[in-house]
Amino acid sequence: MRPGTSIPLTLEEHRELGAEVQTARVRLRRLCDLMVAVYGPNNQAAFTFLKTVEDLDRLNQHLRAQAAEDLPGHPVDQIYP
Repeated sequence: MRPGTSIPLTLEEHRELGAEVQTARVRLRRLCDLMVAVYGPNNQAAFTFLKTVEDLDRLNQHLRAQAAEDLPGHPVDQIYP
């Protein structure tokens, strides 16, 4: 599909996506904390977990911006906290 002709996600789709991303963020943070506690932040696996958590947080920010574009006037901070 060409840019500009796509159909944006609906409010319900954004809510569902937001819930899934939030669940993943919480679980990944717990696993990251475990890896860092066991192996230290300089361990390659722990470091990769830290970077992945940062990337997922960045994805959440981008999804929030996209939701704001798709759903003008809707409080998207509640969808992508």
